Amino acid sequence: MKKITILLLVFAALLIIGAVYQNSTQKDTQKETTMTTIPEGAQKATFAGGCFWCIEPSFEKLDGVYDVIVGYTGGHVENPTYQQVTTGTTGHYEAVQISYDPNTISYQELLEEFWRQFDPTDAGGSFVDRGPQYRSAVFYHTPEQKTIAEESKGKLDQSGRYDAPVVTEIIAASTFYKAEEYHQDYFLKQPLQYKNYRKGSGRDQFLDSVWGDEENGNSGESFQKPANSELKKTLTPLQYEVTQNNATEKAFQNEYWDNHGEGIYVDVVSGEPLFSSLDKYDSGCGWPSFTKPIDSGIVEEVEDTSFGMTRTEVRSETADSHLGHVFNDGPGPDGLRYCINSAALRFIPKEELEAEGYGEYLQLFQ
Repeated sequence: MKKITILLLVFAALLIIGAVYQNSTQKDTQKETTMTTIPEGAQKATFAGGCFWCIEPSFEKLDGVYDVIVGYTGGHVENPTYQQVTTGTTGHYEAVQISYDPNTISYQELLEEFWRQFDPTDAGGSFVDRGPQYRSAVFYHTPEQKTIAEESKGKLDQSGRYDAPVVTEIIAASTFYKAEEYHQDYFLKQPLQYKNYRKGSGRDQFLDSVWGDEENGNSGESFQKPANSELKKTLTPLQYEVTQNNATEKAFQNEYWDNHGEGIYVDVVSGEPLFSSLDKYDSGCGWPSFTKPIDSGIVEEVEDTSFGMTRTEVRSETADSHLGHVFNDGPGPDGLRYCINSAALRFIPKEELEAEGYGEYLQLFQ
């Protein structure tokens, strides 16, 4: 009997180990499938042109480009963080590194796209972003790239397109550190916020004045809601169910119901600003409650007759996300209570508004 018991315990242990191994293998496989596969023969190009959010999109659309990542290079600190780089003391540039097929697109063509993204005559930064981390540079990986870059820069300088000399540096490539994940594909993850940042920075206005109708990196198009398959990749299951299927999260068990920080709340899908902490109050209902939106035009009110009740649903104007409901029992002058799901929101603290492209909303807190 004792031997049988021991055998059963051993068998159970083997089952547990097998399950853990299978789960680990599945996770590793899932992780691998999300990574971009770069084939042999691919080459790299590394460019800096100010805010890396704005340099990335134009290269992503090019045939022959396998992958574009944003990060930091040229500095003296190992594995720098965004907070460190933004101090301007690490020596790093915000940059993009491109993996491409040289048989489909040439290095010269990548350079031509690069020059159309920024002001190469600005030695002190890039548009509203000032400091050494926002300088422009071409980081060459081979002697051939160096020669091509120098010739390309010379031609641009002599073209008469600018009233000042082209000061973009041409530097040997060094260690490239990938930036934090939230910076990758920022124009896709936070499209409205990205659009507002570009518009407010002056970049697009400059590019239009210099390049006219010629193609440039102006990526400030109107927000286009991603397909459901894409939303499921960028949103958590709860965020998806709330914003797309009108679900309601649990009261007192959500992220922002008792958040007291200063800042704004934006649509988790589009990034459009919705509510301010200045209008948030504790209603006792267990969900974030506001007396009003930042702007009445950014939310829509729709009659909701689900569950045998008649209520007023609140949806975001741009992304058409389900946010929550509005009731007539609020403390404000209009007597309204906007009862909103945390899962439909992303909170941006006041001290991060400028860095995340919402600088114009700092005036709310002055």
